[in-house]
Amino acid sequence: MSSHRSTTPLRTAVVGTGGIARSSHLPALRTLADAGEVEIVAAVDVDMDAVRAFAAGAGIPYASTDLDATLAELRPDLVVLCTPPAVHRDQAVTALKAGAWVWCEKPPCPSLADFDAIEAAETPGDAGPYASIVFQHRFGSGARHVRRLLREGAFGRPLVAHCQTTWYRDAAYYSVPWRGRWATEGGGPAMGHGIHQTDLLLDLMGPWSEVRGMAARLVHGVETEDVSTAQVRFASGAVATVVNSVLSPDEVSRIRIDCELATIELTNLYGYRNADWRITPAPGVPEETVAAWRDFGTDEPSSHLAQLRALVADIRAGRRHATSGAGGRQTLEFITALYKSAFTDTPVRAGEIGPGDPYYTELHGGAQGWAPDTTGKEEAPA
Repeated sequence: MSSHRSTTPLRTAVVGTGGIARSSHLPALRTLADAGEVEIVAAVDVDMDAVRAFAAGAGIPYASTDLDATLAELRPDLVVLCTPPAVHRDQAVTALKAGAWVWCEKPPCPSLADFDAIEAAETPGDAGPYASIVFQHRFGSGARHVRRLLREGAFGRPLVAHCQTTWYRDAAYYSVPWRGRWATEGGGPAMGHGIHQTDLLLDLMGPWSEVRGMAARLVHGVETEDVSTAQVRFASGAVATVVNSVLSPDEVSRIRIDCELATIELTNLYGYRNADWRITPAPGVPEETVAAWRDFGTDEPSSHLAQLRALVADIRAGRRHATSGAGGRQTLEFITALYKSAFTDTPVRAGEIGPGDPYYTELHGGAQGWAPDTTGKEEAPA
């Protein structure tokens, strides 16, 4: 890694100036800018009025509707993609070829083929530039603490897990034209809503080996599903259930892992603090051991800031970030396998979906009743 990037702020361009850029990315970038870690040098959006307003409000000196020109003129070190998933592949590849690291909002991209194309544009090796995905739930202090204890075997073997993202979205939510469509939203709740809890589950439990999925349209007249469930087997032998819904008035996000010596439970909605974690010991575990388990240390909430801080440190150190490469791909592969299993009514194993498989290039796999309607006729919910 060059000394320039280890001693000076990372020159950063924000691409896409909508809600997620304003609410999550900009505050995180400003905090690290105040600490001298980054410098926000440009904002890019397809809407010139929007990007000028965003840049003016944030004190960003350069606003443009042309990503290629921005990359050529400013040569940013880091490009933050806050755009819809359908354009992530082209924008990420363009930024990587210009020599910039990429931090890309979820969903990462509409298919494994797109993800692999992005990875192919990375500089070989772990130092980068590479693309990483916004999976901020891995980076709160609670997840770091529990992950370390699981890796050390402190809780014994993980045996049974449950992952739940049960949210509520009404008809007005789906009246926005790009929502509920494979090409523009990337998928239903398995992809667009439950992806954060799924990613955290996989991060904590380790590699998955098999998934058996179900999906349905029960309420909303959309292309994608509005509810999905899955049974999962992990390489360790542990088993889990995953539930994703946008039909649930009592909204909650929850992960529970039952191990030989303890149950670990996280209950939250859109983010967590240390207090949202609960560890229940099995009978006979010494009190001093339980006290150590429950000592989460300094509270760092799961957030874009927590992940961005880790990403910048990884870039400076010349090491691969946890949500880049294989570390980011595993979650997209799992979601792809869930859809394939649901739409084909067959179990899907890890590593099974590759070039030549219809689900490698389209999450709906061309399945009848799920692939986009090209006849112009509305299809009744399944």
